[in-house]
Amino acid sequence: MKVLVIGGGAREHALCRSLSLDPAVSALYCAPGNAGIADVATLRPVDALDGDAVATLATELAADLVVVGPEAPLVAGVADAVRAAGIPVFGPSAEAAQLEGSKAFAKDVMAAAGVPTARSYVCTIPEEVDEALDAFGAPYVVKDDGLAAGKGVVVTDDLAVARAHALACDRVVIEEYLDGPEVSLFAITDGVTVVPLQPAQDFKRALDGDEGPNTGGMGAYSPLPWADPKLVDEVMELVLQPTVDELRRRGTPFSGLLYAGLAITGRGTRVIEFNARFGDPETQVVLARLRTPLAGVLLNAANGTLDALPPLVWREDAAVTVVIASHNYPETPRTGDPIEGLIEVAAEDEPDAYVLHAGTRREGNTVVSAGGRVLSVTATGSDLAQARAKAYKAVARIRLDGSQHRTDIAAKAAEGR
Repeated sequence: MKVLVIGGGAREHALCRSLSLDPAVSALYCAPGNAGIADVATLRPVDALDGDAVATLATELAADLVVVGPEAPLVAGVADAVRAAGIPVFGPSAEAAQLEGSKAFAKDVMAAAGVPTARSYVCTIPEEVDEALDAFGAPYVVKDDGLAAGKGVVVTDDLAVARAHALACDRVVIEEYLDGPEVSLFAITDGVTVVPLQPAQDFKRALDGDEGPNTGGMGAYSPLPWADPKLVDEVMELVLQPTVDELRRRGTPFSGLLYAGLAITGRGTRVIEFNARFGDPETQVVLARLRTPLAGVLLNAANGTLDALPPLVWREDAAVTVVIASHNYPETPRTGDPIEGLIEVAAEDEPDAYVLHAGTRREGNTVVSAGGRVLSVTATGSDLAQARAKAYKAVARIRLDGSQHRTDIAAKAAEGR
């Protein structure tokens, strides 16, 4: 099987790493990729937002499957262009991807499907913003309606900060604050059948103790020893299957990866958000635990035959990933700094710990930073404590001037909290 992965972040590196280990994959390409992905896949240049260009590349490569990683190409209709070329593609249509592209659309779908979520208002003018903020009170939850690379959400007790963020958006969703721990649950679907993956927990705030600004994610772990064993079944019944059924009823079937961001509140499980693709950094830990070869699972979803898929097989190991970010991330991250220590990690820790590249590029023989989140250091172990220790041992080997990372990823869960 020839597989083409579209994107160039840590999520795509995790996907390519898993696909490269699949004996069914005879050739693996990534476009545009990054410095790390080049170690496991052949890189090809492409404008990831240009559906025709992606479809042309897939045709030239005689790809048997195209996997669209990031949200922006999905919302731009890249998967539609590939499907129109007659090539199986893992990723929803532009219309179905509005589940992530528009939070107002997602709220409408959840209301129609009876999916439990936070009460909310959609606001377009200052008067509506003020009324919504007053109705819910602090903590204020303000979400840009459109795509914002994981940084369009502000949760604050400061009314002025909440109002300023709302007024900076063309359209904004203001909703009630949901208490309780957050959980990410992925599901693969062909538009009818839904196959859940293992839950994970990520860490959105930039600093230890969940302090600092929101980010795209600073780390994650799986499994969740504190979670109710019935959680996945409950979310399947109340959230994932009803959402897929509602989108199919509307004539916009969702085929690909459906990501539910959840809050486990005192009143039950509530949906915080939907994403239309694998999440980053949760993908890194979820795929690290998946024993079933990945390519066949994604191809079955693309071909509408998930009902014929045997049950997924998971490793008993735990997985932890720690994100290394650039200086001053997430505000104005510095780029162009050389990264050292990658060879040491590969030599000393593989396969229990490995580095997945996000914002990197190669300058001659040197790998340099090229984005806010630069690397995801991922490790597996017999339990979270061991996986965590291995991950941070590998993090300590990497040298990037001015870089930052959280030191408390999975700490509470590893201690049984």
